[in-house]
Amino acid sequence: MNLKGKNFLKLLDFTAQEIEGLIDLASKLKTMKKQGVPHRYCEGKSVALIFEKTSTRTRCAFEVAAADLGMHPVYLDPLGSQIGKKESIEDTARVLGRMFDGIEYRGFGQSIVEELAEYAGVPVWNGLTNEFHPTQILADFLTIKEHCGELKGKKLVYMGDSRYNMGNSLMVGCAKMGMHFVACAPRQYFPNAELVEQCRQIAGDSGAIIELESDVNKATAGADVIYTDVWVSMGEPDEVWAQRIEDLSPYRVTADVMNNAGAKCKFMHCLPAFHDLNTKIGKEIFDKFGIDCMEVTDEVFESDKSIVFDEAENRMHTIKAVMLATLTDCKV
Repeated sequence: MNLKGKNFLKLLDFTAQEIEGLIDLASKLKTMKKQGVPHRYCEGKSVALIFEKTSTRTRCAFEVAAADLGMHPVYLDPLGSQIGKKESIEDTARVLGRMFDGIEYRGFGQSIVEELAEYAGVPVWNGLTNEFHPTQILADFLTIKEHCGELKGKKLVYMGDSRYNMGNSLMVGCAKMGMHFVACAPRQYFPNAELVEQCRQIAGDSGAIIELESDVNKATAGADVIYTDVWVSMGEPDEVWAQRIEDLSPYRVTADVMNNAGAKCKFMHCLPAFHDLNTKIGKEIFDKFGIDCMEVTDEVFESDKSIVFDEAENRMHTIKAVMLATLTDCKV
């Protein structure tokens, strides 16, 4: 695997062997971290972290991973950058590419991170766009391998709004890795038909299965992993909450759903999760709609089937692998 100088924008750009290689590299780096073995393979390099959408896990994962590799990360929040406002994406990319060895972008349209990559002259990493979230999928797949032993043939059911970055990226990742992916949602929340067809073409070579299903019991039967995410994404107006709650409440992950899947099934969530009333938004939703959880019940979230915090930790290890592989001729 030689990814030096390559951008990490979406999993569609990578082969199954490259994705597997990044996961294996992340696993090795995780072991080194746990054992206290220094791995400052990028000593002296600097990376820019552009966050037009804030995040706890993504920011911490990139900053700690960069520090572990010996790099200096510079965080640029929406108030700390003129990207797209006083300075074009193209000009921003050309400036930052002269100062930094790599650039992370977390924000809105996929076209923005693609344009950054076109002009930066250094590796650009997608920390999240509206369409794709590839670093999250690497963390998810490392976590599945740790708990299920392998990826190929495993059945992953994504419940809820499957039209955006998480539904898209999980479907692409499963197609690449020969997994069984099911989008479980009302028909109007299914992924883009063109992307579904693209993934089914990939599945023809990998042996993956790509399904769209509205019946919860049918979709989740025999699942190895049930995955969900918040019903309203960052940047969407508050007005959509009422419609999403009405449409997606039947797709909440409950104990009955997990039992239908079977004893081996694990629960995953990219976080943050609205599983209780211990958040400002959770309390507001309770006051407006009278529900004490949204996409997953607290019973499931806190159960021994839940591996969400292993998943969250693995963001750091897989992001570290992406940066190391694209910045160096790493031979770990």
